[in-house]
Amino acid sequence: MSKKNGTIRESYNDRVFLTLIYIFLSILMIVILYPLVYIVSASISSPEAVTSGQVWLWPVDFSLEGYIEVFNNSDVIRGFRNSILYTIGYTLIAVFLTVIFAYPLSRKNFYGKTFFMIFILVTMLFYGGLIPEYLVVQQLGMLDTPWAILIPKAMAVWQIIIARTFFYTSIPEELVEASEMDGCSSIRFLWHVVIPLSKPIIAVLALMYAVFQWNSYFDAMIFLRTEDLFPLQLELREILITQSESGANQDIAEQQKRQQLANLMQYSLIVVSSIPVLIIYPFAQKYFVKGMLLGSVKG
Repeated sequence: MSKKNGTIRESYNDRVFLTLIYIFLSILMIVILYPLVYIVSASISSPEAVTSGQVWLWPVDFSLEGYIEVFNNSDVIRGFRNSILYTIGYTLIAVFLTVIFAYPLSRKNFYGKTFFMIFILVTMLFYGGLIPEYLVVQQLGMLDTPWAILIPKAMAVWQIIIARTFFYTSIPEELVEASEMDGCSSIRFLWHVVIPLSKPIIAVLALMYAVFQWNSYFDAMIFLRTEDLFPLQLELREILITQSESGANQDIAEQQKRQQLANLMQYSLIVVSSIPVLIIYPFAQKYFVKGMLLGSVKG
């Protein structure tokens, strides 16, 4: 770099490097944004335009037929209600268990913390498999109940490590010792001191658990049989299958129309199922970067 008229001029190599960076980031942005724009555009286009491939970026023959068809289905409303209840319940349980498990592991004088850390790391590296998990859920009597969604995966090892690192670096031992000298119990210290000082990591944990549960689909398909308990993701799958198969006994024109509507509903359902996460994320964003950075160092 060189200085001229009080400003720093970039060298030729720097300008070339920055140009390549801008080109790379622009291509990356297009690759990421294009599928999102396409899905939204397809969801508000006519079924014929979507099926014939006329939609490639912007909406063609504006239509809300896909959304109308989705929200006229009572199963979607029921799936929304179940998914919201599962997400709220699972997030509360998971954050509570993660905090009370991670905080003791962050304290130097906690006896056996090395053993517990090795124990949870082994569970992260070696997964028993679907059949043992199914048998455990069955033996505990949680099969085809909401507890099968809320309990078995209510604590993630990676989130425990992040929370433990945050507590270790943010809650000094001197503060713990001062509270003990004042006669404060560990539970009271955790509730009145640690929790208020840990809002960034709690927001990060809540967002990570909530997004995981909202998008969760496989566990519900394995453990649930009663349709009244199905979350939104499973209801969407059932709707798409029904839409695709309902035209088996109809004439060719009607079958083609139903297939076009099913194709359109795929895009509408993707948008509908993504809205809650898009609404929650801006409120947790200000804590997200701070919590992730503090919780990811000195692991």
